Amino acid sequence: MNDYRRQFVRRATALSMGGLAARLAPAGLSALAAPALAQSAPTDYRALVCVFLYGGVDGNNLLVPADSAGYARYAAARPTSSGINLAQSSLLPIQPAGGSALYGMHPALDDIHPLFAQGKLAWLANVGPLVEPTTRLNYLKARPDNLYSHSDQQAQWQSAVADGPSNSGWGGRLADRVTQSVAAGQPFPVVTSASGNNLFITGNASSPLTVPATGGLSLVGLTGSGAAARLSAMQALIAEGQENILVQAAGSTTAKAIALSAQVNPILTSSASRMQPFFQGQTSGIAQQLLQVAKLIEARGVLGARRQVFFVSLGSFDTHSNELAAMENLLGQLSPALKSFYDATQLLGVADQVTTFSLSDFGRTFRPASGAGSDHAWGNHHFIMGGAVKGGRLYGTYPVLQFGGPDDADTEGRWIPTTAVDQYGATLARWFGATTADVGAIFPNLGKFGAADLGFLA
Repeated sequence: MNDYRRQFVRRATALSMGGLAARLAPAGLSALAAPALAQSAPTDYRALVCVFLYGGVDGNNLLVPADSAGYARYAAARPTSSGINLAQSSLLPIQPAGGSALYGMHPALDDIHPLFAQGKLAWLANVGPLVEPTTRLNYLKARPDNLYSHSDQQAQWQSAVADGPSNSGWGGRLADRVTQSVAAGQPFPVVTSASGNNLFITGNASSPLTVPATGGLSLVGLTGSGAAARLSAMQALIAEGQENILVQAAGSTTAKAIALSAQVNPILTSSASRMQPFFQGQTSGIAQQLLQVAKLIEARGVLGARRQVFFVSLGSFDTHSNELAAMENLLGQLSPALKSFYDATQLLGVADQVTTFSLSDFGRTFRPASGAGSDHAWGNHHFIMGGAVKGGRLYGTYPVLQFGGPDDADTEGRWIPTTAVDQYGATLARWFGATTADVGAIFPNLGKFGAADLGFLA
């Protein structure tokens, strides 16, 4: 088979697994699924949970200098009249270990704020897509492709490839590698998305699974009287045309999706799950997605899962106007959902084995935009949460808050990242179980940068 056909089959298979598993689950047909796997959960289980904040969250208001001198620099650029100023008194103070500077988290992050002092939450400052180490001196020739574009920057964050298109994401490539080592023989897909198909979950060989953000999975026509007969007829149709390699690939994928769906549906719809009470009263999309993830982690023993990568998302962070109200609303959804999820992992006894982290399109300009908003920028600040996190610390280098200063790509406060997405992802991948060779394959440009492990995970 030529390279084109091989790539077509691989990508069609991956997309089918993602799409079909979200639509081809025969509700009530759990008895038709493969025999149940061992109930005991693997002792070396680990999970990564990627929280993608679509639109470009304003990191300048996520993590603000809170000491007198630092806040004065912030307020000089973002005065009250700008419409995007956070009052110093409203900030949730944190004192990163090993440093003298005081910072403040956005006031809507009050649910997860205590986790910083408890050593379960850390911040990574000024991270973003880089082609090579970049400063104001080489910015014009070294900047990533189509910088400040939503779609391009989303792709670069999700692929860790900043100098051209990529057919795979680093979450998918991580799944490819661990499927050959620490997750070898795992019957359940390594990667699961509760936020649809996306580049992050797409690998070169492994097939991702997508589940709905709420409720269970159902297949119209495969419920009620005669369900078994209809399923048998469908399976017979799937088996037809096996001499054609494309039809064979599609049929194999559909069969796997049906089997997976029959296994997953009872987990997502179970009334016996201990996860539901943690999210009681939360109706936001991000809370419902994290609840689905928590249920799948709860069932890790049934699923035979040793390694899992999850993808969830929250959108509408493209705050060109009305930023304060928008962020208050969005972070007000995110913060309690994250705390509920962390508490759920504690109940399950896997808080040390589950690491949650954020990504976003890009940061936003430090300079306010008209309409009480901010424009597209570059480097951003992100959180890492979990029992294995060496929390209570600020990793990376916080930018100099100066227009046209050493960290500004122009004169608008578009921070040039001092840490690459490659380094961020590599640190998470190493904790997950990827070897040095694996990390080099997942992040091919990693060698251009400094530390391959930023040290924020135990």
